[in-house]
Amino acid sequence: MGPEIKKAEAKQGKVKKQEKKVASPKKEISLEGYNIIRYPLSTEKSLRLMESENKLIFVVLKSATKAEIKSAIEEIFKVKILKVNTLITNNGEKRAYVKFAYDTPAIDIATNLGLM
Repeated sequence: MGPEIKKAEAKQGKVKKQEKKVASPKKEISLEGYNIIRYPLSTEKSLRLMESENKLIFVVLKSATKAEIKSAIEEIFKVKILKVNTLITNNGEKRAYVKFAYDTPAIDIATNLGLM
């Protein structure tokens, strides 16, 4: 009973691996970026960085990496990012300092978000 069942399960496993899914012609909307980025931070410091260094500060998921944060923001806002720095505060929240490309002013993004 044991070896016969294992052979049958192995055959079923191989059949499942061989099945391929057909890609749909419609572009799927990924919500992954919205899970990583929690909200933009609007403080005096963030407004000063926005004007002087073309940066915005976002509170992000604590387990998110810099590469994930960069790709999420690029996907959501359709912008080019130069650099991402992160900071974990004493409260346990993770902040991402995002420097945008020079052709994309951070003030425009902040205006679209309703920060200004």
